Amino acid sequence: MKIFTFILFSLLLLSQYNYWYGKNGLLEYKQLKADVEKQTQYAAVLKQRNQRMFAEIRDLTSGLGAIEERARSELNMIKPDETFYRVYQKNLQP
Repeated sequence: MKIFTFILFSLLLLSQYNYWYGKNGLLEYKQLKADVEKQTQYAAVLKQRNQRMFAEIRDLTSGLGAIEERARSELNMIKPDETFYRVYQKNLQP
């Protein structure tokens, strides 16, 4: 009877080992679940970036307002009868 009990206990331990540490075990499942969550968050960030890019493309192709705004802000361009002023703030340190 002791041998039968030992065999059953060994089988129980073996099945528990496979449950926790074996292929497709609980630890691997939790790691994969965390990886999927990270990838989902990264995909959401990329989706937002793509939406911003598509909105910018629509603005640039639809009219001159967006092109003019980009030329003014990124290239510091001005119209022929305009004067460009750059305002600096003094560093206020206590």
